Amino acid sequence: MSKNQTSRIFVVDDERVIAETLALILQQSGFAATFFTDPLEALISARSDAPDLLISDVMMPQLSGIHLAIQMKEQCPKCKILLFSGCADTVDLLVSAREQGYSFHLLSKPVHPTDLLRALTEETGIVC
Repeated sequence: MSKNQTSRIFVVDDERVIAETLALILQQSGFAATFFTDPLEALISARSDAPDLLISDVMMPQLSGIHLAIQMKEQCPKCKILLFSGCADTVDLLVSAREQGYSFHLLSKPVHPTDLLRALTEETGIVC
């Protein structure tokens, strides 16, 4: 996807300051980014306006980011996925997702803005 096409990005993290900050960084880079603190709200919103990319924390109380990513891919097959986490426990969840046929890229928390924007290009093809 080229920079001329505005990419819709959903940022999901149960910590509001993280979700809001990442969405702001993406908005300042020209993306249409919306943040959510509830993964179920992101799924509901995707029904009416599917995102091009989901960026989600892995460890959340209502629904793990991996389960969110799987459901988002089922609902919006063209949606690309980037996950981030500060927990080592996410490896088991990633292995489980791979066993189900899903492969997701994982960024380490805290995510530096430069690393986030680089991952957008490298992993998703979305040009910053």
